[in-house]
Amino acid sequence: MSVLLRAAFLLVGCALMGQTTGPVLFNTPEADRILTGLQVFPPDNPWNQDISKLPVRANSDAIIASIGKDKRIDFNLDMNFVIVPPDQPRVPVKITVYPNESDPGPYPVPDNMPIENWPLRRNEALDALPKPGGTLLDIQRNGTGDRHGIVVDPAAGLLYEFYQARKTDAGWEAAQASIFDLKSNKMRPERWTSADAAGLPIFPATVRYDECARGMVAHALRFTVRRTRREYVYPARHFASKLTDENLPRMGERLRLRQNFDISAFPPHVQAILKGLKKYGMFVADNGGDWRLSIAPDSRLTGLESLTRLKGSDFEVVQN
Repeated sequence: MSVLLRAAFLLVGCALMGQTTGPVLFNTPEADRILTGLQVFPPDNPWNQDISKLPVRANSDAIIASIGKDKRIDFNLDMNFVIVPPDQPRVPVKITVYPNESDPGPYPVPDNMPIENWPLRRNEALDALPKPGGTLLDIQRNGTGDRHGIVVDPAAGLLYEFYQARKTDAGWEAAQASIFDLKSNKMRPERWTSADAAGLPIFPATVRYDECARGMVAHALRFTVRRTRREYVYPARHFASKLTDENLPRMGERLRLRQNFDISAFPPHVQAILKGLKKYGMFVADNGGDWRLSIAPDSRLTGLESLTRLKGSDFEVVQN
């Protein structure tokens, strides 16, 4: 991207932040206002690619069957995030597991960075979080699980994602840290992981309230499956499996909702998700429960349970 284009992005990002002087949590009208004008990756980026007319892979039916053609689509209310202003102080984060596959800090992590699944909780192991009703500080310090932490800096056009983030007496720590340039199509180095096993960013593929309220989720989504292949396909950069069956999905495998699937009877917020799944599809992003989409844990989203009316056979694998 040219220097002039980057400068223009910075001006737009600062304008989006407006008079905001502190971190903004994901489930607020202020976050909606900022995100409505934020360009997440260039228009020709894979997340923004219209795949509605791409051909179907020859072994699409077999891949769908390996995940479960009769299994119901499910979802996690998991991926929250915080938006930070341009002057957010940078702090060190101790990287504990993947220092050689992490981008160096310091990072603009605020004290109120939310941890995955807060404040709502669905489809997670019982020990993944402290008891429901725990404060943000409880969640930041206690519990197990993937504990993703996501920070968005609209002014700089940068995204910071952490795996197994935790606040300690000595400061923040995480198993892994990734930085993505939202102004660029540059991906992570080959074979490098990220906060996701596929080496992909999480925020650009998460369902948010602001886009559902506008009537369409205009980007690819992410979902998990229990068994993946020891292989990855662009834009994924990393695999996380020992299995080699060619009918198992690769990390980065892209699926879409069939064009003839009738969405008219679904609630408005779910229709927005299904429109996106027809046009932009969804990536296999991590190992986990089969057919689980990532949705921000925002209490303003309604009708989400109707997603379970869909099943695996309503989808097809595209030849990307």
